[in-house]
Amino acid sequence: MNLITQLKQAKQASQLLVSLSAKQKNDVLKKLAATLRRETKTILVANAKDLAAVPAGYAMTDRLTLTTERVEHIAHSIEAVAKLPDPIGTLLERSTRPSGLQIERRRVPLGVIGAIYEARPNVTTEIFSLAFKTGNAVILKGGRDAYYSSGKLVALIQAVLTSCKLPKALCTLLDAHDRSALKQLVTAHGLVDVIIPRGGKGLIQFVREHAQVPVIETGVGVCHTYVERTANIKLAAAVVFNAKTRRCTVCNALDTIVIDQAALPTHLPAIAKQLAHAEVVIHADAAAYRLLQKQYPKHLLLHSRPQDYSHEWVSLQLSIKTVAHYEAAVQFVQQHTSGHSEAILTSNKRLAGDFTHRIDSAVVYVNTPTTFTDGFEFGLGAEVGISTQKLHARGPMGLTALTTYKWLVRSNGAIRKP
Repeated sequence: MNLITQLKQAKQASQLLVSLSAKQKNDVLKKLAATLRRETKTILVANAKDLAAVPAGYAMTDRLTLTTERVEHIAHSIEAVAKLPDPIGTLLERSTRPSGLQIERRRVPLGVIGAIYEARPNVTTEIFSLAFKTGNAVILKGGRDAYYSSGKLVALIQAVLTSCKLPKALCTLLDAHDRSALKQLVTAHGLVDVIIPRGGKGLIQFVREHAQVPVIETGVGVCHTYVERTANIKLAAAVVFNAKTRRCTVCNALDTIVIDQAALPTHLPAIAKQLAHAEVVIHADAAAYRLLQKQYPKHLLLHSRPQDYSHEWVSLQLSIKTVAHYEAAVQFVQQHTSGHSEAILTSNKRLAGDFTHRIDSAVVYVNTPTTFTDGFEFGLGAEVGISTQKLHARGPMGLTALTTYKWLVRSNGAIRKP
C-alpha cells in the first residue's frame, strides 16, 4: 500500500473518532494497557532483536532498551491517560453579542498527526494514547534502530483497535527503512494536519527545511543548571548528580553547570565527588579546571571549548562555566539556552524569582533537577514531546497540545446590518 493511500485511510479513520464517547476511548486505552502487560515477553523479544542489530558502543542503547519494568511503566502511562479528563468538546469561552449571536469556543481534535521519532520505542505508545484520547489518528515514522520494537507495539495497538471494531488506520507505522516516506509525510498538505518531529538536530532541521505541513518542534535540549553562591551545598551536589546521571541520553539531562566564582571552592568539590562516582567526563573552563585537576580523575577532566556550552552531550559528559556574579550567569544562560529546561540552585528567594522571570525557556526550575521535564511527571499521563516553540504548545505536550478549537455560533435568526 502506498503512502498516499495510507494517509487517506488515516484521514477517514480520524473522522470516525468524533462519534466516540470519552468512556469508549478510555475502554480502548485500558484494554491496550492490559494487552501490553500480557504480551511483555513478546515485546522484549522484539526489543532484543533491535538491541542485537545495533553496533557495539551504540550511544542510544539506554533509550532503545525495554525491560519488564519499562513495559509496565508504558502500560501505567496509558492507564494514566485514560484517567485524565477528555478535553474534546471542552468549553473555552462563551459570550452573547448585541447582535443576538451566542458564541462559544470549544476544543476539537487536530485530525491526523504525523509523528517522527528515533530510537525510543515507548514514544510509539505515548503518542498513540494521547492522540487517540483527543480524537486524532496518527502516522508514525519510527527510527530504524527500533524497527522490531515499534513494529510489535503498533501490531498490538492495531489488534486492540480491531477487537474494538475500530479501523487499524487510526495508528499507522511507516517503514523505517523507506527514506522517501519521511519527505512524503512532511509534504502531505491536506492529508496530515501537523507534524511533530521528536529527535536530534539533524531530524529537526530536515523537517524544518522540507515541511509543507505545520510543524511543532520538540526535542533538542541544551540544559543548564546555575549554582549560585548561596545554594545549599548538599542540595546542589544531589540535584546536579540527578540531572546529569539519571538518564544521560534524554533531552532533559544536564549539559552545562554554570557556577559562581565564589562557589567554586565551596560547592564544586562536593558536586565533582558525586559526578566522579558515575565517571562523568567534565569539560571545564580554566578556573574550574585549576580547582579540579588535583581532585578529579585525570582521564575524566578536559579543557572546555566555546562550542561545548551550546552542545547537547547526550552522554555522561558535561561542561562547566565559571561566572563572576548572578548577572553574568543570567546573560550566559540566555545566550546559550535552547529554550528547553534551565535551573537555578540558590537560597536567595529574590534571585530565584528574578531568574524564573528572565530566563526564556519552556521550563525553569528552582532547586530542582531538569530531569522532571516530562509529561508523566507533570501529570499529563504521557507526552508527545517537549516543545521548544512558543506557539500553541510549549514544554511537555499532553492532551490539550493535540487539540485546536472551533467557534460555534447560534442566534434566533440574527441579521447583520448593511
